Amino acid sequence: MTSTHTTGNAVAGRDRGGWSGRVRRAVRGDRGAVSAELVIATPLLLLMLLAIVQFALWSHATHLAQAAASQGLAVARAQNGTAAAGAASARQLLDQLAAGPLDNATVAADRGPVSASVRVTGTAAVVVPFLSLPVRAEAAGPVERVVPDLEGR
Repeated sequence: MTSTHTTGNAVAGRDRGGWSGRVRRAVRGDRGAVSAELVIATPLLLLMLLAIVQFALWSHATHLAQAAASQGLAVARAQNGTAAAGAASARQLLDQLAAGPLDNATVAADRGPVSASVRVTGTAAVVVPFLSLPVRAEAAGPVERVVPDLEGR
C-alpha cells in the first residue's frame, strides 16, 4: 500500500500557482517598463519645455522689435524728422533692450512727403536646436505737417 502525504512543500507548491504566483509573474513581465518609459518620456518632456521657452523668447523679441519700430516712427514722422534719424532711434532702443532675445536685427526706415514707416527684422534667440523663428515688426503713420492758418489770425 502506498500512501500519499501532504507535506509543507506541496502546500508551498500550490501557492506558487495561486494568487501570489500570478502577481509575481505579472510584475516580473513588466520589469524595465518604467525605465523604457522614462527614457522616452524625459527627452520629450524636456523638448516640450524648451519649445515653451522658445515661444516665450520669440514673443518677447517680437514685442521689443515692435517697440523699436514705434520709437523710430515717432522720430521719423516728426515735423523735421528724417528716415535716418528714425532708423538711428530704433537701432539705439534695440541696442539697449534687445541684446539677448533678438539676433541679427536690421532696421529700415522710409519717409515720404505724406507718410513714414520703420521696419525691424531679425530672428529670435535659438533655444531649440535648428528652430530659427523670424521676427518682423513695422510701424507706419502720417508725417506731421504744419497747416497754415487760413483765417489769417
